[in-house]
Amino acid sequence: MQVATAMLLTTMLTAPSFAQATRSSVKTGEFPNRPVRLVIPSTPGSGTDIVGRMIALGLTETWGQTVVVDNRAGAGGLTAVTMVAKESFADGYTMLLGSNGHFSFAPVLYRKLPYDPQQDLSFVSLLANQPFVVAVHPKLPVNSVKELIAATKNKPGSIRYGSGGIGTAGHLGTELLQLTAGMSMLHVPYKGSGLAMTALMSGEIQVLINGIAAMLPQRNSGRFKMLAVTGAKRSQAAPDIPTVAETGVPDFEFDVWYGMVVPGGTPRAIVAKVNADIVKVLKSPAQVQRFAAAGVEPIGSTAQEFTDLIKRDAPKWQRVVKAANITIE
Repeated sequence: MQVATAMLLTTMLTAPSFAQATRSSVKTGEFPNRPVRLVIPSTPGSGTDIVGRMIALGLTETWGQTVVVDNRAGAGGLTAVTMVAKESFADGYTMLLGSNGHFSFAPVLYRKLPYDPQQDLSFVSLLANQPFVVAVHPKLPVNSVKELIAATKNKPGSIRYGSGGIGTAGHLGTELLQLTAGMSMLHVPYKGSGLAMTALMSGEIQVLINGIAAMLPQRNSGRFKMLAVTGAKRSQAAPDIPTVAETGVPDFEFDVWYGMVVPGGTPRAIVAKVNADIVKVLKSPAQVQRFAAAGVEPIGSTAQEFTDLIKRDAPKWQRVVKAANITIE
């Protein structure tokens, strides 16, 4: 993971100013005939950023035009998504790589969301899944998810779990597990998943559900135990770790997925071309190897499949947010 991240960060491009960009006619056959901006709603080095840079590199190679990564962190990604949804030309030259946090969680978390994912964005393709892992501090006397569930039921609220903040993937993923399994743990939010991971290793918290890409490099440190992966199947990056479903919670599934979107109203022909080229990139042996090194699994989908996933996700996260009484102004 560290090697992969270092390799990706060396490809970092400085985003030029797009403030003076003007609308031009869109000719699908010539697209793209100039650099394309890829907005990443997070800081360099995050899971979203790593996936974004791999896709940017692949599309640059495919198109012969530079795909410029533009990191726009802040406000849980809302600033970046709103900029693309509301302020960018619908010509294919501004894209955004987001996750279920931006398109599935946000609409049910925020009282006033400044954009409507279904109306203000066009979904292009799913890109990748990152399985999360259930990890516990070594001093917590449990060695499976089943034992963890039992421990929380014996003393409800006595076990502390951490997250990278209220409304983050780690927070909602853990709340989904609690709701599904009838667990009760105390939530301790931190300012970022890195701080939550440090808290787990120090014993400040006992449980953390976090991205596998961040956890694997520290797996052999002895500072935490990885009980299970949260996806529907075992991770290729750690095939010896069972799934949550295998270890006590049948049918449980939780991944963080990443997808590409463009402003709503982007011509269908442009969306179709970007989709086809992304799917081609994701299937290339070089990209498959890059994703594997980062602990992330490439997907690829049609635009309609991506749109359907957003709609299918909504009821589940509405139920989780209501049960956990989570709201963000």
